[in-house]
Amino acid sequence: MPGSPIGNLAAARVAIGAGSWLAPALAGRAFGLDVEGNPQAPYIARLFGVRDAALGYGLLTSEGAERRRWLMIGIACDLADTLAGVQTLRDGTLPRLSGVLVTATALAAAGMGVAALQGA
Repeated sequence: MPGSPIGNLAAARVAIGAGSWLAPALAGRAFGLDVEGNPQAPYIARLFGVRDAALGYGLLTSEGAERRRWLMIGIACDLADTLAGVQTLRDGTLPRLSGVLVTATALAAAGMGVAALQGA
């Protein structure tokens, strides 16, 4: 599985999830978020982080129909994140660059999930 679309997606999810949980301020700043101005940001980053790590773990420890289910759950989460990012662009709750970064990242993850699903 290493080097495969599923392996790449799982590794990215675990790495991003663990990074967001272990270093939430750094993760937030990477997306241009105002971590210092929002003391709740680390909590939210950790919620996101554990979800992504769990999705990656599910991919790594499953196969067959169960793996396809984990992929579809991840795609659903990524599409919901994409819509949330689009909403921030519409209502201005994030700076424009941050909104673009979170939206593009979520959409890219959904695309990786769809590509991995084709090979599952």
